[in-house]
Amino acid sequence: MILDTILGWFSIDMGIDLGTCNTLVCVRNEGIVLNEPSVVAVRKGTNIVLDNGEAVGLVAREMLGKTPGSISAVRPLKDGVISDFEITEAMLSYFIRKVHGRGGWVRPRVVIAVPSGITAVERRAVID
Repeated sequence: MILDTILGWFSIDMGIDLGTCNTLVCVRNEGIVLNEPSVVAVRKGTNIVLDNGEAVGLVAREMLGKTPGSISAVRPLKDGVISDFEITEAMLSYFIRKVHGRGGWVRPRVVIAVPSGITAVERRAVID
């Protein structure tokens, strides 16, 4: 408990708005630091994110229409809720790494905004 409090002093507080078109990340005292498309480029028929997990957001959007048939761009959110859990998890991990940029003991404290009308199952998917 005490260790969590101490580590909290060094962590970044961030809010994430998972949108169907764009995902925004806001950091306390800095404002919106990331605004990227909610798109992930994957190998067709799998959930393997291309470019070692880095083909997310702007990089994935730039691939749209320019890639071979073996690659597809996936929007893991439909109508504001998660439609593909694994790809959403990869997208969130990428965005958090991009903003936080730290590893080890200090982890960011994150709040994720979701639509008020989501079901219990959809809420559980966001928490997981």
